[in-house]
Amino acid sequence: MANSILNLILIVSIAIFSNSTYAIDDKCSACNAIAEELERGLLREKPRNHLDMRHRLDSKGQRQGKLIDYRVSDLRVVELLDGLCEKMQDYTLDKVDSSRQTWIKVTNWDNLEINKQEARAYSKDISSFCGRLLEETEDELSELIKEGSVKVGEVNKVLCQDLGRYCSQTSGKKKVVDDEDTSDGEGEL
Repeated sequence: MANSILNLILIVSIAIFSNSTYAIDDKCSACNAIAEELERGLLREKPRNHLDMRHRLDSKGQRQGKLIDYRVSDLRVVELLDGLCEKMQDYTLDKVDSSRQTWIKVTNWDNLEINKQEARAYSKDISSFCGRLLEETEDELSELIKEGSVKVGEVNKVLCQDLGRYCSQTSGKKKVVDDEDTSDGEGEL
């Protein structure tokens, strides 16, 4: 009897946690929203001086160390990616029409015309999805940012098609590549 109760609790726990972990139905759309936020970060970047790592003096009094270009530095990557998923908590799903939803950035939660509790749940879902996406792609994404391969206007392609593989580009339309997706593959909810 106690064994069956433990099994029931385990099954319910797994169902609850797996449901919230994979609550994003349209991963392509969610990934594109994350890519848009990262692109905003790229657009807000201000030109920076090189990082001067020459802090030691040699026996002649000359500074030793490296001078690192900010564009290829780890600091730039950290500044771009740090807090990205927290910013995604400002996003929620908005119904476009009866069959489609899209991720929108909410500037004022009080002015939302949809269920605020549901909207907050969606914002937590996309924030969690962002964390998983960055966990899966962070090393490759960091290297691509340092190489200069991640440019404004190309973030969606790099993050969602090349690295995350949640979207594919075919005949100009974004398609969902997820095996679990049973929709028509148009990248819409």
